[in-house]
Amino acid sequence: MAQMGRPRSFDRDEAIRQAMHLFWQHGYEATSLAMLKANLGKGITAPSFYAAFGSKEALFEEVVDCYTATYGQVNDCLWDDTLNPREAVELALRRSAKMQTEQGHPSGCLIVLSANTCSPAHEHIRQILAARRARTREGFLRCVTRAIEAGDLAADTDARALARYFHSFEIGLSTEARDGATGEELDASVSFAMKCWEANTPRRSG
Repeated sequence: MAQMGRPRSFDRDEAIRQAMHLFWQHGYEATSLAMLKANLGKGITAPSFYAAFGSKEALFEEVVDCYTATYGQVNDCLWDDTLNPREAVELALRRSAKMQTEQGHPSGCLIVLSANTCSPAHEHIRQILAARRARTREGFLRCVTRAIEAGDLAADTDARALARYFHSFEIGLSTEARDGATGEELDASVSFAMKCWEANTPRRSG
């Protein structure tokens, strides 16, 4: 009879959450295996780490999935067709500003901050994060396109340029948050950013 594997003496889900905070705060490359093993639970050892996660890269991929399913939900409204496109864009930005500055986790956005630059050996990590950002960019484009089709934005609006503007603004919130900007300050900046939407609404005659 085959022997049963030794049960894990740590909470795997909690370990992923702890790893998420480490990668979020320090970035992918600066978060060492030693840091991970020291913070993921009292019972974790090198063998149990590799048995549970396979590798640092595989753990990071799980962390990105966990982040997307939790904190990253601030952008889910971009795909909500029950919302007016303008409302969806503004809601995503305001939720993002709030999330990136609230207490209880590192400031900024993990997807933006954890791998701004990567050595060639970690190009795969950069691509994973770039793909996540590309999806958010497509969400903004989806809203802008919907607004143009509905006549809420001028027909000659450069949809991709406007979508990239809002996405770039949201990415910039991460740097501001990490530099100490408050949620109130970033929320006020969102109000200014939305003026760009207003500038592209159709001019009404009469």
